[in-house]
Amino acid sequence: MIIGYARVSTSQQNLDSQIETLKAAGCEKIYCDEMSGTKRDRPELNKLLQEVVRNGDTIVVTKIDRLARSIIDLNKIVQEAKNKEVTIHFLSEDMKFDGRDENSSLQMLLFNMLAAFAQFERDLIVERTSEGRERAKKQGKHLGRPARNEKDIERALKLYFSRSTNGHSVNDIVKLTGVPRSTIYHEIKKRKT
Repeated sequence: MIIGYARVSTSQQNLDSQIETLKAAGCEKIYCDEMSGTKRDRPELNKLLQEVVRNGDTIVVTKIDRLARSIIDLNKIVQEAKNKEVTIHFLSEDMKFDGRDENSSLQMLLFNMLAAFAQFERDLIVERTSEGRERAKKQGKHLGRPARNEKDIERALKLYFSRSTNGHSVNDIVKLTGVPRSTIYHEIKKRKT
């Protein structure tokens, strides 16, 4: 069986192009995760490796960095697949690791070099993000979610405290005002103390 694996780092990114590429490569099933490639505990990847693939299957991934962002994790995943005699095929790099054969030392060298570049790219992203955060803090910019409108918070609290007369649940109040549940409870706690 040919099984695809796709991954994006955040829910704001789109899996569509990876899924389309995997389908074109003949994947019968596709497993997708929306989380960082640095995390080893990815539910769909774990399910794929531990429960789904069988001897002789092929896992297809669009690019090496979609499978993992660290050399250690990539090698662990490839070795785990090889132990099950499962082939991993990276489309972009046109590289296959066949679980039934030993791969050449040159292919392993190239794989590890590409993995190192994926990890390096990830490290650069983290570094640049940290630098940007520090620069923004020094400039006095607010980081994180935008502050909530005080009028919306007041409206939410009025609705909350008049629940006995208006019958609104906290879920209703969140929908009506757009104020998150955590903000409502935080403000209630502040007012009670």
